[in-house]
Amino acid sequence: MEYDVYKKLYDSLNKPGDIEILLEKGYDRRLLETLYTQKISRDVKKRFHFIKDKAPYMLREWKKGKTLMEISDKYKFPPILTAMMIFQEDGANRKQFWDFIKHPEMLESPQTAEEVREVVKNDLVYSPEANDRHAERGLWGEGLLHEWLDGQGITYKTECDLRGGEGVKTPDCLLDRPMVYDGKKICWIESKASFGDNVEFRYNSRKQLIPYTNLFGPGLVIYWTGCLYDLEWPPNVYVSDITVLEKKLEPFSGDETCLYCTRP
Repeated sequence: MEYDVYKKLYDSLNKPGDIEILLEKGYDRRLLETLYTQKISRDVKKRFHFIKDKAPYMLREWKKGKTLMEISDKYKFPPILTAMMIFQEDGANRKQFWDFIKHPEMLESPQTAEEVREVVKNDLVYSPEANDRHAERGLWGEGLLHEWLDGQGITYKTECDLRGGEGVKTPDCLLDRPMVYDGKKICWIESKASFGDNVEFRYNSRKQLIPYTNLFGPGLVIYWTGCLYDLEWPPNVYVSDITVLEKKLEPFSGDETCLYCTRP
């Protein structure tokens, strides 16, 4: 995706209703939900402690009659996290709060239970349903990757197959033999349900992709909902989006082992 298109979309996604507006313009739901989630999550990391310090004031506002959603809107903070800070300030522990989120009927006050249902309905990032959608996107991407490789008769080990020592970093698919992607040798492929913008790609590179190259050799990361065209790739890391499904891997004609095959 061109940066100008990405920036316009990213800047337009400020509340859940913005997703529905952009859907009408023909954008993909998975793309929009992914961008919205990344934007909100990043804002939470920046402002969490600042908002947390406001918890006593938010609790007083709630006790005076403002609803949880009204307070969330006022502070421009995710509804469920806003409610969590208020409930914890009022004496609830974290487990109790999440029990209330999953089962509002446990609350003694019908009005409070209805407010909790409202924050769950309006939180597209931190609600249980949002977590389910995020997991679904991950499984969707991994399924596409496996179908793509299986359809070409390429064998590989999955992350589950490779789980061994504690703390060992493993990609989603480690190829049994090196292959060639766009003229480049690859030994592993990582599936990402996130959008590959500069922030996400730098984080993934530092935490996963560069360590993979040190352990296994060069590899490919696929951002299924999209990525920027002008990302700066570190050495031996290559990037694609869903258009990878239109391509085929070719056998590597050189040394037919990946680094992990030579390890004792």
